[in-house]
Amino acid sequence: MSGLNVVLAEIRLPENRQRDTHNLGKSTLGRLLDFGFLAGRDPNFFLFRYPERFNGYTFFLEIELADGSFLTVRRNVAQASRIAFKKHAAGHQDFSALTDGGWDHQDVPFDRARELIDSLLDWRGLKPWHYRKGLGYFLRSQEDFREVFQLRRFANSHADWKPFLAHLLGFDGDLIGRHYASEERLATLRQTEQTIQTELGGTVVDASKIEGILLLKQKEVASKQALLDAFDFRAADKADTRALVEDVDQSIARLNARRYTLAANRKKIDLSLKEDQILFNPEEARELFAQAGILFAGQIKKDFEQLLTFNRAITEERRIYLEEERAEIDSELKAIGTELNTLGKRRSEMLKFLSDSDSFAKYKQLSSDVVALRADIAALERQRAHLHRLQELRTDIRTVEAEAGALQSQIEADVEAQNADPGSKFSTIRIYFNEIVEEVLDRKALLNVFPNRQGHLEFRAEILDEGGNATSADLGFTYRKLLCVAFDLAVLRGHLDQRFPRFAYHDGVLESLDDRKKENLIGVIRRYADLGLQSIITLIDADLPARSPKESPVFEDAEIVLRLHDEGEQGRLFKIPTW
Repeated sequence: MSGLNVVLAEIRLPENRQRDTHNLGKSTLGRLLDFGFLAGRDPNFFLFRYPERFNGYTFFLEIELADGSFLTVRRNVAQASRIAFKKHAAGHQDFSALTDGGWDHQDVPFDRARELIDSLLDWRGLKPWHYRKGLGYFLRSQEDFREVFQLRRFANSHADWKPFLAHLLGFDGDLIGRHYASEERLATLRQTEQTIQTELGGTVVDASKIEGILLLKQKEVASKQALLDAFDFRAADKADTRALVEDVDQSIARLNARRYTLAANRKKIDLSLKEDQILFNPEEARELFAQAGILFAGQIKKDFEQLLTFNRAITEERRIYLEEERAEIDSELKAIGTELNTLGKRRSEMLKFLSDSDSFAKYKQLSSDVVALRADIAALERQRAHLHRLQELRTDIRTVEAEAGALQSQIEADVEAQNADPGSKFSTIRIYFNEIVEEVLDRKALLNVFPNRQGHLEFRAEILDEGGNATSADLGFTYRKLLCVAFDLAVLRGHLDQRFPRFAYHDGVLESLDDRKKENLIGVIRRYADLGLQSIITLIDADLPARSPKESPVFEDAEIVLRLHDEGEQGRLFKIPTW
């Protein structure tokens, strides 16, 4: 029914007052509403988890449409994917006994049923999104109070819910969706680019070089294939002879000359190292002079020793240089020897080819060369194709990068414009949001939306202190729940001029608040109900604000649409034992 709808769970037994959960069904009601709005089949959902208890149940949901008519949805648990609909002029109808022929649509397949109810609801304010996209904001379970913006059903990527949320707040959700899509395309292109680079061996060869090598090999294979086709090897013999004379022999002669020069230099180094030995010994000279009766001591001996020390220093330094030079010569001689062995082998193979008089052996050799060349050409063509694809990818990457950059600029401009315009939908919603929080807490609250460096929107709901600075008060679960309620109601009120949902379900809305804040929140919910919004709240009687017997009850009897209690099965939602 319209206005304020209270589902009140009364704890009548004293032993149950200290329990956290009572299993009366007040929280279950929200899930049943979602079931009536054609939620998907979840095996963990209690209706499907306990088929032995609920397969015989059929649920009916009556929805008032924008034109004042009503739509009743029938959904059976056992056949949850087959839906029936009936549109009618008056509300509060009981169609539980209506036969199948009395329904406008019956046995409608699940996906088609969702399309049908989407068209009948005609919630144009949600378009181009499906009617179920935003239901989580208007059917808040306890789990959905943990985050103001990201609902439990939005646990996947930001691209799934941020464009829709931006649309609800008056921003260009299409821009944001396209920006996420361009980033996804960019990530895919870059992954493909990385894959191609891996296939190329991690290095990217110049395409011009590939084309040049490919051209030379194609020319070579065409020439050898022509020889094979003509069965004439004279040109091949001539080419190999020229290569033997002009290339291999000249290279061997050049290397032999170089080896001779290096060997001569090495011999000179060996002689120099031997000649550098100092054979003069001062002690032997002293004995020789003594035998001759000549005094060899004092200053003469000292001068000779200093001279020897100086010569040794010079000789040692020269020896180091000579040994380094000899090591370089040895290394080069070794390399020359290896290269001469290779050239000698090649020369031997060419001479064998030239001296071979068997035409079939030469044909076999040329055929082998052609096969190898064709394999090289095939590999080069694959490499060329990869390079061509890589160039196309990089062009696409630059294009998508430019597109993403342009979209980011448009998003930033749109956010700036909506923030700056006091008459924009976002400005209106943030004013309603602050009014609700301020009325309940006597503290201002800020609804903030801004783009980060990547152009993605960030959403913030913060309680402010007296100086207008954000505080950590919103981090507590109680205040976070209040921010969720304020956000939902502000969004609903901000879309009163559109075809948009007109209801909000909040489970356990008064829990943990002090009595004054509870009274304030109830006043806000009533005021919003007077605007034409249907507000459904659930609570336990222990959460009611205290009032004296002389004061009127917190809720009027007409506002309490369902009373649950703990005195037996009749007080539970389904009037059956707990499961």
